[in-house]
Amino acid sequence: MVYLLLAEGFEEIEALAPVDFLRRAGVSVTTVSLKNSVVCGAHGINVTADKTMNCVDFSDAEAIVLPGGMPGSLHLDECPAMTDLLASVYGRNGILAAICAAPLVLGKRGYLKGKEAICYPGFESDLIGASLSDYPVVRDGRIITAKSAAYAWQFGYVITEALVGRERAESVREALFLPEFGV
Repeated sequence: MVYLLLAEGFEEIEALAPVDFLRRAGVSVTTVSLKNSVVCGAHGINVTADKTMNCVDFSDAEAIVLPGGMPGSLHLDECPAMTDLLASVYGRNGILAAICAAPLVLGKRGYLKGKEAICYPGFESDLIGASLSDYPVVRDGRIITAKSAAYAWQFGYVITEALVGRERAESVREALFLPEFGV
């Protein structure tokens, strides 16, 4: 199961494009709100989460996905349960994926030390210990980071590839008529 966390002020495309891509590939994805079932994105789009944080047992998590956006990324970082959740999933060999400003959540908790990573320009100092990449989407082991909303589909592709393989990711990309990503 993949869990995508939604906080008030999340970047809508960075959440919904990866969810769409993963579900088209047959991957089970649950959207989880930190608080209320309806979450307002950074551009005023309301999204109804599948579940709220207090109603989820993450023991089956294969991946945690963090969309960026402001102030959504800051709300994710301030979430009291975030440190334990990420440690639990990563400790079970799960994938941690974050896009735009959200890699700051991983960086502040030490997951980017010695890893290649990327983020939205201006948040590089929060990628503590990371080697900054020139690529817009980077997978380094079980850590996936992406630069911005412009790469939301590619972000979804790389997460899908990591979970179910390149062949399934390619079939979704082709069905959507997306350009080749070169990853």
